[in-house]
Amino acid sequence: MSHTYKIIELVGSSPISSDEAIKNAIESASQSLHHLRWFQVVETRGHLEAGLIAHWQVTIKVGFTLDSD
Repeated sequence: MSHTYKIIELVGSSPISSDEAIKNAIESASQSLHHLRWFQVVETRGHLEAGLIAHWQVTIKVGFTLDSD
């Protein structure tokens, strides 16, 4: 069986960690998208306040299979 995949780019955020930012993005996407299969981290960045990490932002690509007839 062959599959066709679609790839979208998302940005998750979290004040806790980069892993939590990824989880937040995937959890949000899974509410409206089906058949999520994989993700790839594209970019990690953060917001600093008073020299401390205040917020994480992680850009990911998410692949999912399209519904078949």
